[in-house]
Amino acid sequence: MAVGPELRFAHELADAADAITLGRFRALDLRVETKPDLTPVTEADKAAEEAIRDLVARRGLGEGVLGEEHGDDGGDVRWIVDPIDGTRNYIRGVPLWATLIALEREGRLDCAVVSAPALGRRWWAARGEGAFAGDDSSQIFVSAVERLEDCVVSTTEVHAMPWGWTEIATRAWVSRAFGDFWQHCLVAEGAIDIAAEPSLEIWDYSAVRLLVEEAGGRCSTFAGDPPAPGGSFLATNAALHEAAVAALRGTDPARLLSQA
Repeated sequence: MAVGPELRFAHELADAADAITLGRFRALDLRVETKPDLTPVTEADKAAEEAIRDLVARRGLGEGVLGEEHGDDGGDVRWIVDPIDGTRNYIRGVPLWATLIALEREGRLDCAVVSAPALGRRWWAARGEGAFAGDDSSQIFVSAVERLEDCVVSTTEVHAMPWGWTEIATRAWVSRAFGDFWQHCLVAEGAIDIAAEPSLEIWDYSAVRLLVEEAGGRCSTFAGDPPAPGGSFLATNAALHEAAVAALRGTDPARLLSQA
């Protein structure tokens, strides 16, 4: 694919973050703190976001940054950043973590990069141009699975999910807990079909939302509304979206699918 200047810059931001996060991954002297919301943050989280902010400022276009660690600069054009999605994994030496970067312009997501350097894997998308991944820049697509009995599902926090998730997981062909960014990237790749989170902030879902949508999938809250900060988040292959929403709302998805 031809990479436009905004997406090219998003890759540059991801490169800068990767150099910091991968360099401190599994460091014996890694500094870890607890934030007021009782979630952990490392020196690498902070340094990666600071590096991204510096590059955005030096670009000189007046763009802002909304980051998990240092807040929102404001403005109609902003880079939405989670410097390390999966900080608990990062702290424990588990390689399932990534930097999430998305460009939002007047409320619309224009491009996104998800970079997981410990996995040696990167995903990206641009509005209206599709989703791509890997060293060979292969275009990726969601699956064509249409029945819950044939699908693979995943959630990060089983204990926090509504009872309707039990209905989905019980009927699914396979239920797993791939977790965090990775499960949504796997939806975009067509490897799994439904991924759900009980609560996400805007920096958690913006990049993966565009990725899934550009791969042909759908994203919403459990109620079927557009994703919103602090709300639930559901990513699917589109064919199963209404059935998943119905189950999470308490409606029998089998009846819904039989009516389709």
